[in-house]
Amino acid sequence: MLALGIDPGIATTGYGLVRELEDGNLLVIDYGIISTPKTDSGPVRLIQLYNEVRELLERHHPETCAVEKLFFSRNVTTAIDVGQARGVILLALAQSGLQISEYTPNEVKQAVTGYGSADKKQMQEMVKMILSLDKIPKPDDAADALAIAITHLNTRRYAI
Repeated sequence: MLALGIDPGIATTGYGLVRELEDGNLLVIDYGIISTPKTDSGPVRLIQLYNEVRELLERHHPETCAVEKLFFSRNVTTAIDVGQARGVILLALAQSGLQISEYTPNEVKQAVTGYGSADKKQMQEMVKMILSLDKIPKPDDAADALAIAITHLNTRRYAI
């Protein structure tokens, strides 16, 4: 099973593709970020994000996907921008016919580290360990996306 995890953002969207092997081990297929220039208008950035997510889907053909739920912070402008990015990402995924799951940051932390209030360093170390990587995936948004994919694959194992 190939899962795509996405950590949405307007400036930087992280993505991670993880395959669950027959023996239950997890294998990294690809990870990285989609960046949009701050100098571009909001609509142009959303179009770029949409197109790059579609290209990822066409290149890798994931069987399942998960997106981080919007975490509302004190900065309303940032929350709105992330919400718009999430909408574009969800549209691209839905148009591909994929069933979409969503997880809060605390659900991802709980699933990956066993502690819902884990810090970023703990998360990154666990992603590295679970995926048998030599080093922590960079940038942070890509590591977060891999954690979302791990959460989704592990959650699917126990779904009824």
